[in-house]
Amino acid sequence: MRDVAVVSYAQTPFVRSERARNEVEMLMPVIDEVVEKSGIERRKIGFTCSGSTDYLAGQSFSFVMAVDAVGAWPPICESHVEMDGAWALYEAWVKIQCGEVDSALVFSFGRSSMGETAETMTLQTDPYTLAPLGPDAISMAALQARAGLDRGLWSEREMAEVAVRSRRDALRNPEAQLKGEFDVDEILAEPYLVSPLRKHDCPPVSDGAAAAVIAAADVARQACEKPVWIRGIEHRLDSHQPGSRDLTLSPSTKAAGEAAGASSGRLDIAELHAPFSHQEIILKQALGLSDSVKINPSGGALAANPILTAGLARIGEASRQIVAGNGRRALAHATSGPCLQQNLVCILEGD
Repeated sequence: MRDVAVVSYAQTPFVRSERARNEVEMLMPVIDEVVEKSGIERRKIGFTCSGSTDYLAGQSFSFVMAVDAVGAWPPICESHVEMDGAWALYEAWVKIQCGEVDSALVFSFGRSSMGETAETMTLQTDPYTLAPLGPDAISMAALQARAGLDRGLWSEREMAEVAVRSRRDALRNPEAQLKGEFDVDEILAEPYLVSPLRKHDCPPVSDGAAAAVIAAADVARQACEKPVWIRGIEHRLDSHQPGSRDLTLSPSTKAAGEAAGASSGRLDIAELHAPFSHQEIILKQALGLSDSVKINPSGGALAANPILTAGLARIGEASRQIVAGNGRRALAHATSGPCLQQNLVCILEGD
């Protein structure tokens, strides 16, 4: 296996609604920044992979248009995944492992404000048995939360504590969208949005874009002063039918974590892509994270959740923590699909 590192990461500020710029205009400064930070000439980056979905943009082939942000010259070897940018990073990592290239640019973007996000995400469900019923993403997450509450696996107070901590930690993140000091008792007094979920248990509608450059060891060491090494990365999935699995558990996250090497050393930080408060509790249990691990110092998805970008942002934010000296070994997690159906785990480590 080749050693591969994240050599640079950049993102837009995540906002409620990006009305002034289209996807290309959002991406151009981010891609320029991440390439410049990488120390690798743009023409020497061997592969480009993006993550997005036309369903969210509401426009056919929006992902092809977004490639304009990379530039028309030089010609590039390019690919796309209809997934979160974390999976685009995985494809780029595989490309480097195969020896086809030594470096790759990864980017993703999501403008959730363009439509009704909860309804759009219904299109992820089975088109024959579930989608016709119109189950929105929040309602499905509410079923998951209710299952855990009824089994005594967590309480509404514990869910509120997750939200309060996440948005308090986001105060240190200038690019987070929703941040501030909240009181657990006060937010528990608010009405349900979709029982048992209140507004604070759900992610904000967010627009944003992110990009990263990864490279094999010899290129990374020459280009970057502090490469952040990808020591393991894996993704797994659970059943597409929520009714055929225990929603209070995440066996795919557990399997991905074990395959990536989550338990092979001490973890200092975990950036978990948990769009709903109770999902952080599920992920923490599945990954066997101790209380000593700092979870979501960036604020996580409860502070900003640009769909198809928030997972890549977890990898980027974890790498930032390592570069800043806030930890040596970190876990980054990304999810896609209803109720934590698909999960990716990436283990990052500094020198």
